[in-house]
Amino acid sequence: MSTVLVTTDYTHPGDEADTILTAAGHEIRYRPGARGDELAAALGDAVGAIVSTDPLTADVLERAPLLRAVVRSGVGYDSVDVDAAARLGIRVSNLPGVNSNAVAEYTLALLLAGARRLVESAVGVREGGWPRQSGRELRGATLGLVGHGPAARAVVPLARAFGMRILCATAYPDGGAPGVEFVELPELLREADYVSLHTALTARTRHLVDAAALALMKPTAILVNTARGALVDEAALAGAVTAGRLAGAALDVAQAEPLPADSPLRGVAGITVYSHLAGQTAEARRATAIAAAHELLASLRGEPRTPVTARRDQ
Repeated sequence: MSTVLVTTDYTHPGDEADTILTAAGHEIRYRPGARGDELAAALGDAVGAIVSTDPLTADVLERAPLLRAVVRSGVGYDSVDVDAAARLGIRVSNLPGVNSNAVAEYTLALLLAGARRLVESAVGVREGGWPRQSGRELRGATLGLVGHGPAARAVVPLARAFGMRILCATAYPDGGAPGVEFVELPELLREADYVSLHTALTARTRHLVDAAALALMKPTAILVNTARGALVDEAALAGAVTAGRLAGAALDVAQAEPLPADSPLRGVAGITVYSHLAGQTAEARRATAIAAAHELLASLRGEPRTPVTARRDQ
């Protein structure tokens, strides 16, 4: 019986994903949140792994001589050294689209919270006040989507239901996407009232939203990020919001998680940081766990359905 490592914190002995894997003859080892030496030790005799955002560095992968397949239980796979994996003959997959509905709904929640100043109001009441500042309506506002992957596409009908104009900047524009205007990124940044990031983190997109990009945005605009923290230059963002050059930001992700005590994002009025919850619904977790189990079995057979080598920047 071969060993499979699972590091996600929502897959458990006896659940559907566990049953799929054990029925295929695998013994499951659960190590939620394992990192570094602990992660390497847990992978020591594993043939496959389903991982969260645990860093699978070259060093960790090199200490897993039996490992043949890794599935990232989500969309982003920047936590995996895919070059090292390829060199070692380890297949890497992700699960594009598995939590897109959850991310889309969460994105709209952040837009509404920013537009109606919900966090500021709740904090003000908790602190003994009774804030009455005016909010803004989404209807008639322009939403700029950076990227056009499954999550961004799922945002479109929700935003259209609120009466928003939708712009999108992507390397792969889709002429068949109704209600979406495809534009270059500078134009999107200049025109959007809300900019929402839905693109992969690559060497090209790291700090895509830097000081120069922020300078193009309206001073009344709000930045939303449910993708990857490193897409944003956090120091530049904090500076722009502090100086009043940008109204604010709602960030579900940060470059370092949990948020460090010395993060430039801390203590900046107008910037709200959440704890990486966009894809975390009961429905999405169940679907993700099941999809990850099936993908791992397919990859171990040498037939991965969603290998990251087939992915492209959105």
